[in-house]
Formats: sequence, structure tokens, C-alpha cells
Amino acid sequence: MTAPTLDESRGTDTSTLGSLTSAQLARLCGVAGLSAVDAKTYAALLAEALGPVAERPLHLPPPSRTCLSDDHTPVEYSLSFLPDGACALRVLVEPGCAAPDLARNGRVGLDVIRDMAYRWGFSTDRLDELEDLFLPPAPQGALALWCALELRPGGIPMLKVYLNPAANGAEHCAETVREALDRLGHGQAFASLPPADGYPFLALDLGDWESPRVKVYLRHDRLSVAEAAGLSRMDAGPGPAEIERFLRTASGLGESVFGDDLLGAVETGPDGEERLTGRPVLTCHAFTKTSVGRPTGFTLHVPVRGYAAHDGESLSRATDVLRAYGMDPAPLPRALAAVTSRPLEDGVGLVAYLALAHQRGRPPRVTTYISSEAYDVRPPATPRPVTAATATG
Repeated sequence: MTAPTLDESRGTDTSTLGSLTSAQLARLCGVAGLSAVDAKTYAALLAEALGPVAERPLHLPPPSRTCLSDDHTPVEYSLSFLPDGACALRVLVEPGCAAPDLARNGRVGLDVIRDMAYRWGFSTDRLDELEDLFLPPAPQGALALWCALELRPGGIPMLKVYLNPAANGAEHCAETVREALDRLGHGQAFASLPPADGYPFLALDLGDWESPRVKVYLRHDRLSVAEAAGLSRMDAGPGPAEIERFLRTASGLGESVFGDDLLGAVETGPDGEERLTGRPVLTCHAFTKTSVGRPTGFTLHVPVRGYAAHDGESLSRATDVLRAYGMDPAPLPRALAAVTSRPLEDGVGLVAYLALAHQRGRPPRVTTYISSEAYDVRPPATPRPVTAATATG
């Protein structure tokens, strides 16, 4: 099976990065139930956040090798589902993606955040408190600053900022996260986090949030089902059985797992323990109360694109998860069609992650992360069955 050409998958929105992504976002706004006026406002806001790179012709390569997406598009979408039938749309963007280095990338992103704060009248004090930690003169790592917009009716979004704990070197990630939590008043929070193999992001809610969060993302390499079941640290959060069910459905554990050497697979060890050995699972631990050390939110992010043959399979798994939580899956295929016209079986990666989110006092959410595919469509994976791992020390 041959992957579609870019022109075939994009339809007619082929001139610039801004025209493609703004058109995708406007159509997604319709899927999420936002008005035509809001869709127009948010499409323009995305182009504005991209800055001059919005006018970059799509026949040129990506403006940078951003890790925000597999094909280096500096934009990603997500659709979050609730049991009441509502779904919320978010767009993630790297404002400084065209900058010549990470230091300038971060400064551009910070300027965009502060411009938004001035426009909508919210404070950046929490971000300012961390500026020297995450935006040093010579930052390291894979990113500097990403900006996520939760799109609400009325044209004024809620804002999240993603920062890189490796900015002062990968060996200082844990120290940087601990210091950031301390500065924000969460002095007991770091000790409550589960074991991890890395700290890819720290995120802040800015603006009009009922309970602003600081969120710590953890990476879990070669995660087993048993290990995943014990990763939540929030009170009254998901139990081990719920986490295991979600992980098994989202990753295809128990099925024939598809992948090549780049996409990864699942191994079953001599003890029968199943491990996800490809793209790592992420967890997110959200803190809202400074008086207690335990998180008030927990999210499990499964990189479904690393464990599926094609996006049709990813959609099927997402549908199963949504139905299991009493959520209407109908908006999801419409959302995928709003981004691309290519057959889902012709690629893998349009559905990037499936996530299960618990927040204290609220019903569970299921979120699907959707790639723009502005620059590339990853071909479907070659079937490869689950393998038995050799014993290791």
C-alpha cells in the first residue's frame, strides 16, 4: 500500500504552513461545536502565533526539526471527550520554531505568551518565576517553549505553557523540576512522583483557570502493565484495573502488535510480563494545592501510533475506549476528516496519542492527539507479531 502524496491528503490547502493549519483548525472548531465566528478568530490566532513562518510555502522543508510532531510540523491538535457528550478542542504550537537556536526560540515564545497575557489581561507571574530555570542563555535539550490554547466559545482561549526540564542539561532534569515546584509553592510535590526514566515537560496553566495546575510529565521506557497500574499518585484516582484496561486497549496488548524497528513492539518476558518496548508511555501529574504534596490529577498518555499498523486501527482503539467510558465517539472520525482526506489505512501517526485523564472532583476525560501531517505521512507499519524477550539480568 502506498502512502498518499501530500497534495492528495491536504486537499486544496497547499500553499503555506499557515493556510493549511488555519484551515484544519477552523474545520476542527466546527467538529467541536464552536461557532463560525470563533473558528475564524482561532484560525487567525494560530497563524499569528506561528508568526512569519505561517507564510512559509509548504514545498519548502519544515522550518526546524521540532520534536512537537513526528514530521516536524510545529502544530498539533487534540480533542478531549467527556461523558456528557461535550468535547473540547486544543491546539499546541511552537511559536519560535523558525528561530536559529533554542535561546532565540524561547525568547520568541515568551514574547508571544506575554503579548497574549496583555491582550486578555492575565498574569505571567508564575512563568516569570521560572524564566531563568527553563530559558537560560544557552539552553540544551529538544525544545524551549510550546504554547497550548484551549479553545472556548467567545474567542478567548485558556493558555498552557510547556517548558523543557533539560534546559540546563539532561543530567539536571530532576533537580530543575524539583526547584520549579519549590518556587511555585509545591515543596512536597516532587517526592510524591513515581519512578521515571525522564522528565520531558513541565507545564503551567496561565489565565482564567478555575484551579491553575503545574503539571510534571514523566517518561516510562519499556513499561510493563504491572508497573503502569501503580503510577497514579492522586487520591481517589484511577485504580490499577482501570489503568491496565486503558493501557491494554490503547496499545493493543493481547493482540498481534504491528511495528517495524522504528515504531517498536511489545515483548513478553520469560515471566510472562508484557512490556511496551517502542515509543515510551508518558504520565502527567498535576498539582493544584500547595498545602498537600500529592497530585490532584493524573493522565496516562499512550503513543498509539507506535503500536498500530495504521490509523484505522488507532481509530478503532480510540472508539473502544470512548464507548467504554460512555462517551460519544462520533466526533473523532469527523475530526480526522477535518485534518486530512487520506484513507486512514494509508498511514500511521495521524492519531498520535490516546490519553486517559483524571482530575479531582471531575469525571474522567479521554483525549485524542491529532497530527497535522503538513510535511509527511508515515507509511503504514509492516506487521510483526509480539515477540518473547530474551532473559536479561
